[in-house]
This record gives sequence, C-alpha cells and structure tokens, in this order.
Amino acid sequence: MPPTRSAKAADLDLTAAKGDAEELSLADLQAEADAIRKRLNRFRESLGRFFVNKQEIIDLMCVAAAAQEPLLLVGPPGTAKSDLVLKFKDALGIAEGDYFEYMLTRFTEPSEIIGAIDIKELRDGRYIRKKEGKLPTAKLVFLDEIFKSNSAILNILLTIINEKKFYQEGKPEPVPLRVMFAATNEIPEQGELAALKDRFVLKVLSRPVQDDYFTELIDAGLQGEANKGLNQKPWVEGHATLDDFLKANRYLTYLFARRTGDGRGEEQNDRQLFFPPEVFREYQRLVKTLVREDKIFISDRKLVKLYKLFRVRAWLFSGGTVSKDDLRLLAYLGESHQEIEHLRTKVPEYLGDA
Repeated sequence: MPPTRSAKAADLDLTAAKGDAEELSLADLQAEADAIRKRLNRFRESLGRFFVNKQEIIDLMCVAAAAQEPLLLVGPPGTAKSDLVLKFKDALGIAEGDYFEYMLTRFTEPSEIIGAIDIKELRDGRYIRKKEGKLPTAKLVFLDEIFKSNSAILNILLTIINEKKFYQEGKPEPVPLRVMFAATNEIPEQGELAALKDRFVLKVLSRPVQDDYFTELIDAGLQGEANKGLNQKPWVEGHATLDDFLKANRYLTYLFARRTGDGRGEEQNDRQLFFPPEVFREYQRLVKTLVREDKIFISDRKLVKLYKLFRVRAWLFSGGTVSKDDLRLLAYLGESHQEIEHLRTKVPEYLGDA
C-alpha cells in the first residue's frame, strides 16, 4: 500500500525540479544546505524505527552515501544486512533502473554484472556489452558476498569503484554509480583481496540482537512479515531522496575545494576552517597509536578518505566543524573480524569514552 503524498513530498518534488544535483552551483547549494541536512537527518532517524538496534549502521550508511564512499556490512546470515540496504533504497524512492543488486559467487561471470556481449554488434566486429539494467547503469549498487567473486569480477569492480568507469571496446565509459553498499558473512584473508578491502574505508559489523532485544526482535520481525505479506512499505515516508545525498556531496565538495580569505591577505582551506587544531592533533595521535601499537594498516589513501568522512559526519550531525566525537569513525577501519572487534573497544578508550 503506497504512502499518501504529503506537503513534505511536494517540497521534495519542487526541489528536484530545480535541476540536476550535480550541475548546481555553490550559491544554489548554500541556499538549500540546511534544508537538505534536515531532510537527511529525518530520513536516517525515521529509517531506524524499522529495525532493532541498527541505528549505528544506518547512520554510517548515510555518512557513506553523502561522502560517496563504499560501505561494507559484515556479519552472519540473518542479521539484516540485505534488509538494511533494501529499505534504504525503498525509503529514498530510487527507481529500479537506478538500482542494481547481485549476490556474487566464485562462478559469477562478468556478463551477470556488466552485461552480456551484444551478438549483433559482435557480428559487425564490435565487442559491446548490453549494459542496461546492470551495474554500469546504476546509481546505487548492492553487492552481497562481494569477496566471493573471482579475479575477473574483482578487476572490473576495482576499476568501477576507483575510477567510476567501465570499458567498452577498450575505451572507458563513465558510470553513474554514486552509492555502493556491499556485504559479506566473513572477511577473507587472501592477499589478492587486499586492494578491494582497502577501497572500503568503513566496515561495520551487523550483530545478532536476540540476546539483548529478544522481545523487540520478535515484535519487529512479526510486523515485518505482515508488511511483506500485505505488500506494504511503511518506511517509504518521503523524507529524502537520492538527489538530496547527491546535493550534499556536491555542496561539501565545493567546500573542500574552496579557499577563503581571513581578512589579513591569507587564505584558509577546509581543514583550517572546519578541523580545529586540537582535534586534528588528536586525529594524528590516534592514527599513530593504531598503526604502531595496534598494528592496524592505514594507507595514505585512507587518511584522506577519513578526513572527508569526518567532515561529512560533522556536517550531517552537527552542521560542519569536526569534533572528537566524529573521530569515532576510526573504529570502523578493521580489515578482519578480529580487528573490527578490537577497534570497537580500543577507539572509544583512546578517545576517553570508555
């Protein structure tokens, strides 16, 4: 049963009518930034009502989506990993043509992900794939059991994630991918997967909740079964759209690139404006501690990506300036189950929260 339209939904239509999010100017986005932030916060808080103890993951999904950085959900079967992504997609009202999901196995062929070879084109000597409805045409992608893919798929994914491109006849074509979520039951140790794992700066564990939330789990699960049987989607409330996340990303990207004068002829960059020196020093101290004492690998690329994620989280949750609280994202850097569990405890300790 589709949700009834509201004044809020009408406002979203009006906003969408103003133009493509990725063509708007800084001035356009500044005028709308506070309203976008409020919509995204309503979205994440509302979506959390339809899960038991998953707000932490939903918050990370929203930060990752606004930063346009991939997020990996880790956990055993039956812990709502796929359900989180599907409800996230539904709640944003994403059209089916803009969404692609697939469960990968070691037998998955490239044609299943990027499209089959066009036989008609092949007869004419052209090696063209029918990409419609596949990953190269999607804006939001969900890949389940991502680490079970074979080397051919891994190479394709790395190119798409890194460069936002895929190749037709040896020529790169841009892809519209903006948000990627992936899931895995286990994080394998194989060395050939290191490059792909490093692309997922944030990895979060989706844990079973039955020990602490048994009654709530039963009640929510039963309601979920009823919604499924009656084809109802009450989480589709029209609070925000994918366009809002794209606008948030473009707005913050403008800020990252901007240099402003301080009135004395000196320019200040984003770090100087939004990352207080004492918090920046704490970031440096934590990174050194994690690398030297806890043996956590943090690549140079991750340090830059983390800065972006801190700023997105700070903007989304509190309006802009990075605080010590935003540094808790360091708890999601683990490359294995052991590191994930270790950082979940150690980062709050290092931040003085424990």
